[in-house]
Amino acid sequence: MQPTMLRAWRLSFYFGAVFAVVGVMSPFWPVFLKARGLTATEIGLLLSAGLWLRVLANPLIAQLADRRGERRRPLLILTTTAMLGFLCFLFVEGFWGLLAVNLIASVAFSSIMPLGETVVLGAVYRLGLDYGRLRIWGSITFIATSFAGGPMLAAFGSWSVLWAILALLAVVFLSCALLPETHENREKPAPQTSGAVLALLRQPVFLLFLAAGGLSSASHAVLYGFATLHWRSVGFSDAVIGALWAEGVVAEIILFWLGNRLLSRFGAANLLALGAAAGMVRWTAMGLSDELWLALLTQGLHAFTFGAAHLGAMHFIARAAPKEMSATAQSLHGAVGAGIAVGLVMASAGWLYQEFANGAYFFMAGIALASLAAALLLAKTWDGGRINLSDTGKTRDK
Repeated sequence: MQPTMLRAWRLSFYFGAVFAVVGVMSPFWPVFLKARGLTATEIGLLLSAGLWLRVLANPLIAQLADRRGERRRPLLILTTTAMLGFLCFLFVEGFWGLLAVNLIASVAFSSIMPLGETVVLGAVYRLGLDYGRLRIWGSITFIATSFAGGPMLAAFGSWSVLWAILALLAVVFLSCALLPETHENREKPAPQTSGAVLALLRQPVFLLFLAAGGLSSASHAVLYGFATLHWRSVGFSDAVIGALWAEGVVAEIILFWLGNRLLSRFGAANLLALGAAAGMVRWTAMGLSDELWLALLTQGLHAFTFGAAHLGAMHFIARAAPKEMSATAQSLHGAVGAGIAVGLVMASAGWLYQEFANGAYFFMAGIALASLAAALLLAKTWDGGRINLSDTGKTRDK
């Protein structure tokens, strides 16, 4: 096998392993938590607490990795920590105990993603690979595990969710061990200080990006936290629910396969805007009705609400972030998108769902509208170059 093909296979395997875990957690983790005796409001608070802690932990971990120029060793440590955190669910009970171990597990697992994305994006631009066709394997394994999760849950009960996550994390550990060495993927980093991070956060272009990406992610809070529970409540079988989650990712796979064409046609910022506009349509429709035919139609929009937005975000970071701060920029995107923004919305999502059922999606449509405004302003402001930290608000060419 040619060296470039071998590296592409290893990067694809990493995506496949990580998103196999996500395919179980996203639709079925709330079901496991409910079986442990938590209410909808407590589930929302537990999920949001983990997101909030990521805001502090993930950038610190990524900045340390940027300073040391390491990727693989931190990834192995984080995967081991996540496995130990999930193992603790076997021994704790009650809201506060479950909250504590969820904080450990969720922060460790979420920190894996920005470091891994940095390795992949470095290889994409250095070797001329197609990011979408690497990332597609994550979507495929997400389909496989989310589709299998419904029958698994029906056959073995809620505890099977935890055992599946632990088994798949062992595969993640292997995939991280097979990633290329750091020096194969990026240049040796320059020393970095907290002042550089603050300088990046003072850039209007980067702040607009964080707002657009974060609000887009936050608009999925009700879907990720309570869609499975709601679909069960209106009579959908576990097998149908698994198929609905899988359908969304099939559409996502098609988009990733066309990723380079879409990127060249629309650009990174406009892909973020496309995802937000699709979110307004998707969440409004889901708020209007919980009929199965409409669920089948709206799940196809996941290709845009997640796929297009994610593709735009990854390429914006690769093209705009200072090279010596690539992992830090990734983690800040994750901290805002999967931390602050989603944490704020998830904290109220449980109450919104408890009070309004599928009407909670109307609130998500409003968040998507705010994301669209930020993305359009980003497209107007960003010149396509790399951010220059010495000139606030300006960018320079690569």
